[in-house]
Amino acid sequence: MFASVVIPTYNRLPILEKCLTALENQALAGELEAYEVVVVDDGSTDGTLDWLRDEATRFPHVRMVKQEHGGPAEGRNRGVDHARGDLIVFIDSDLVVTESFLACHARALRKSWQRRGDRLSFTYGAVINTANFEQPTKEPHKIQDNSWAYFATGNVAIDREVLERSGLFDTSFRLYGWEDLELGERLRQMGVELVKCPEAVGYHWHPALRLEQVPDLIRIERERARMGLVFYRKHPTRRVRFIIQFTWLHRLLWEVLTIGGMINERSMRPFLALLIRRGYPGLAMELLRLPLNRIGVRALYKEAALAGLH
Repeated sequence: MFASVVIPTYNRLPILEKCLTALENQALAGELEAYEVVVVDDGSTDGTLDWLRDEATRFPHVRMVKQEHGGPAEGRNRGVDHARGDLIVFIDSDLVVTESFLACHARALRKSWQRRGDRLSFTYGAVINTANFEQPTKEPHKIQDNSWAYFATGNVAIDREVLERSGLFDTSFRLYGWEDLELGERLRQMGVELVKCPEAVGYHWHPALRLEQVPDLIRIERERARMGLVFYRKHPTRRVRFIIQFTWLHRLLWEVLTIGGMINERSMRPFLALLIRRGYPGLAMELLRLPLNRIGVRALYKEAALAGLH
């Protein structure tokens, strides 16, 4: 089995270096003969391309692909086009993996294929969120690290032929969000099975919350709302409505929990600042999710009204 790790990246140079360093230290098992790392630079402006060229000898497994800024869906498709492996592994450029990462994915997939008698399955590894940039792998697993997503490209491995048969990623998802879960819906319709692989661990670096980030977080929620409608148009099902929070239940939930918007990013600012000063940025981020969810759901319904969707 030959694995191609596909990584789209955009202005993530400091953490990308840690990501690629970890991938150079993979311990191969019997199921995995060799691997490569296909890095697709999505029009970065932070010197990523020059750095990759200058550091090529440090990363012999890395192959570099460049494109104009087109988003992660286009980047992943381009990476698959350039990949040589029969196994495709998707991770994000801010993920730092353990030495057994690829071997665990390969072992779990091989067992699944043998059990099923076909290759209609993919493995989903563990993603542990951390704000520890210097030592991301020191972070313990937390309850909030658990995910119920079906196909989240932060840490998945899939047979190349099965992936290509699905049609790859829809490049109409050019803003933030949902392009991987939309592909997941098509894989589900093909009967592709999700196989949990918690041994394939990746540490996802998120910088600790700063109040200066709040406008960008609000922008992301509004982009997710727009892409959520792209998702729903392709798959107008009750399941997708729940995934993107396009239901009266979600609308009521976030209105109630924010007291109709009285609890918002402005009213919470002094309390969030206090939590951050006292060393609890993680708790501050969890509380900020209340108004962020309300903003996202309201933006979704506004976009739906403009599009004539109900």
